[in-house]
Amino acid sequence: MRCTMGCPAALGMSDAVAQGVRALPAARYLLAVSGGRDSMVLLHAFADCRYRTDIAAVATFDHGTGAAATRAARLVHREGERRELTVVSEKLVPRSGATESDWRRARWRFIRAWARELKATPVTAHTRDDQLETVVMRALRDPRNTSARGLAAMYAERRGPGVARPLLDVTREAVVAYAARHAVPFVEDPSNANRGHLRNRVRLDLLPALERVHPGFGEAMLRISRDAAAWRTSVEAVVDSLGTETLPGSAVVVDVERLRTMGVAALAAVVPAIAARAGVFLDWRGTERLVGFALTGRAGGRIPLSGGAEARRTARTLVVQGSPATDPLY
Repeated sequence: MRCTMGCPAALGMSDAVAQGVRALPAARYLLAVSGGRDSMVLLHAFADCRYRTDIAAVATFDHGTGAAATRAARLVHREGERRELTVVSEKLVPRSGATESDWRRARWRFIRAWARELKATPVTAHTRDDQLETVVMRALRDPRNTSARGLAAMYAERRGPGVARPLLDVTREAVVAYAARHAVPFVEDPSNANRGHLRNRVRLDLLPALERVHPGFGEAMLRISRDAAAWRTSVEAVVDSLGTETLPGSAVVVDVERLRTMGVAALAAVVPAIAARAGVFLDWRGTERLVGFALTGRAGGRIPLSGGAEARRTARTLVVQGSPATDPLY
């Protein structure tokens, strides 16, 4: 039943968390729940404010990084079972030299596999603060790569078919308040205080300092991000108008003559969007190379792209062939 007595709406409260969860369309959802505060709030709000049939399952992934990760996974199991929800889980076998990127790829392989199995849309608990941190991190890593795709970050796929992010306009402060008000249990990840991770340095040090020097910096960056997401929507419409075809096996095909009618500047905007449909994410160098290949490449030619992908030419088409395994934005 939607909105039980535990739901803030039933109590006459205005609550951004519950509003975000209720705003999602009726569908089957796979809740990605780590056991941390944000995702446990997502679980609580979904269980209290959605139809039970909307929740295909709760998915939790133990990265095998220690006692805290194991406690978090056990908490998710307990809470899911207490609410009579199906819980699916996996534990990663620890290996020397594994990085955060390795853990993220493994986690998303697990989530995507269960989403396909259950025919459900994954849901994450990413917040406004996560979006801001992601945008700033991308700018820090290489300002030349802060394209509309990079600046849009998670805003670009919030309403897309891939991942639902109902809390993306909700502040972390509001999530903390929700957790306190409803006594939501969670396990604090000790790595959140480790300044060896760039995200933590951005969160704990850089953003607070920038807000002190330039009040409103965060909201200004998010406005830029929203504009970038709107720009990306426009570019995707152009890509659609070119008759771009996505094939099984992470390949995208487009009529090369239609590309050649466009100017270099327009191609530089469109080509990354075409490549992204094959799971290939181009930096500025890759964009320049693919634009040049689209304009001057000959039938039978091919060039390598990042991550083991490639572009090739046929007599009439440009084909971008990606890798079958791609990562989500965050």
